[in-house]
Amino acid sequence: MRSSSPKVGFLMKCGIEIHQRLSGTKLFCGCSADIDENAKPVREVIRKQHAVVSELGEVDAAAQFEYLRDRTFVYQIFPNNCEVELDDEPPHPVSKETLAAAIEICLLLKAQPVDEVQVMRKAVIDGSNTSGFQRTSIIGLNGVIETSKGPVGIPAICLEEESAGIIGEEAGTGKITYRLDRLGIPLVEIATSPDIKDGEHCREVAEKIGTLLRMTGKVQRGIGTIRQDVNVSTEAGARVEIKGAQDLAMLSTMVDIEVKRQQKLLEIRAQIHARLGGKKLEVSDSPSDCTSIFKSTSCKLIKKALDDKGVVFGLKLPYHAGLVGTEIAPDRRYGSELSDYAKAAGVKGIIHSDEDMAKYTISEREAADVRKLLGCKEDDAFVLVASDSSRAKNALLNLRTRALMTKLPEETRRALPSGASAYMRPLPGKARLYPETDIPPIRVTSAMLTERAANLSETPEEKLANLSKVLTPDLAKKLLKSKHLPLFEKLSSSYPSAEPTLIATTLEETLTALRREGTDVKDVSSAMESLLTAYSSGGFVKSAIPDILREMAKSSISAEEAVAKLGISKITGAELSKIVEENKGDMKSIMAKYRTRVDAAEVSKLLSASRSRGH
Repeated sequence: MRSSSPKVGFLMKCGIEIHQRLSGTKLFCGCSADIDENAKPVREVIRKQHAVVSELGEVDAAAQFEYLRDRTFVYQIFPNNCEVELDDEPPHPVSKETLAAAIEICLLLKAQPVDEVQVMRKAVIDGSNTSGFQRTSIIGLNGVIETSKGPVGIPAICLEEESAGIIGEEAGTGKITYRLDRLGIPLVEIATSPDIKDGEHCREVAEKIGTLLRMTGKVQRGIGTIRQDVNVSTEAGARVEIKGAQDLAMLSTMVDIEVKRQQKLLEIRAQIHARLGGKKLEVSDSPSDCTSIFKSTSCKLIKKALDDKGVVFGLKLPYHAGLVGTEIAPDRRYGSELSDYAKAAGVKGIIHSDEDMAKYTISEREAADVRKLLGCKEDDAFVLVASDSSRAKNALLNLRTRALMTKLPEETRRALPSGASAYMRPLPGKARLYPETDIPPIRVTSAMLTERAANLSETPEEKLANLSKVLTPDLAKKLLKSKHLPLFEKLSSSYPSAEPTLIATTLEETLTALRREGTDVKDVSSAMESLLTAYSSGGFVKSAIPDILREMAKSSISAEEAVAKLGISKITGAELSKIVEENKGDMKSIMAKYRTRVDAAEVSKLLSASRSRGH
């Protein structure tokens, strides 16, 4: 889904941060960086976390926000975890292989590697790290990548540890569960300058950097192994960081939607300002208890809260009537922004007066009584929250804070499937960083740089040029972006008698077509080796490959066994000559009958020989 284009002349700046998992071991221990999605946790631990004062004597705003949420964290422990991930043992020295891979990436991005790697602690107390901080270090500075719209600067390349994987939160309990198998996997973080011109450019930059990373052969592949955080700021608006953008195809839409969201919020703010007529917006800091109005309500949401000994609190939003329900993004309204702030207190959501009260089965009488109790006038809106007393009050106070903001807030936001985003927490500041005292600085020597420079992987441009020597331009471009590229290179080297185009087409087109019809070849590498071994010995023709792979997947057998089972061994020599003679040299008839058993080129050669003899 694409949003409408931003207003002409509405200035925006955009940059992107790419986080790519590296292969091998974890960053600060020898545990495997591979994740088994089917593995079961061996035990759990429960922790709480607290915000701490930095070396500057300040508490980071994002850390303070998370601390005030007062959540409890449950950590699931897996076989690839050790005491380091539990924060029960100091970190081990940085993995040498991982550091070498990060330096190689710096060189490929034309960045200057640092003289000394200093590991830092970055305060993060949302539970995603058991220690309350993430370890990170700068590896290179001042890189650049060339794009169709000019060079894009890369001011910093960092090496850091991956966070724990979130499983979910128990609604209303403040308890959130994480799995620790992901924690500690090495990540390379590549941050660009705000040189990105628009949404399409953002996608191009992400794709070019992602392709370059894959060329090294030192990164993990698959869903979740790479993600993008998009930074967008607009004229008169604010800078926001949208986290967790994994779908490259959505990046363009995401940037456009964020610009539009800020435009719409600025328009809403201007309308409120016009209604105020020069007065200052005032919102009560004492939410009103509306519980008595709903004692006999038919609203299931409110009734459930009251049955759980909860309350209904209300808050008047002066001069907000008709504005809370204004759409600012797909499936998002101004009320959604206010609701996000309320949800930070642990409530499920809000009900506001711009909504259709009938969908909540709130009667006209109940709505009128709320307006009367809160003292709402025609231009005023109201918001209701049903929960326990403490959460309901804190939720409305959080919402009040957002409603009173005279400027668009700088925020960390969460990417949504639609391309829109939702508020997570304030942007972090400089108070979150401080040195890691358990890991000494690491000197980056000239010998380390010389070794990496001598063994650099091909750039995407070099790789594409080499692929284009043996493949069509379109197939070369498709393979360059494919997860099958390393396998293609391995198979092309191991089976020189198999045409590169045949191998690439099978990997990129035949397997895809089979998967779409419901046939999933599990171990592609083993299946292709079996297939090409049989093909190289002349066991079958190219056109039989889909049938053979289908039977291999269905019956869990080798290519040779599939050929025998299907009865499609290659017909050649005297037997083929006889078929040509019986069909009176009719190529169309021969191929219709024997398509999966004869080589069209061989049939054509026999026909040409026959014609030259005058038959």
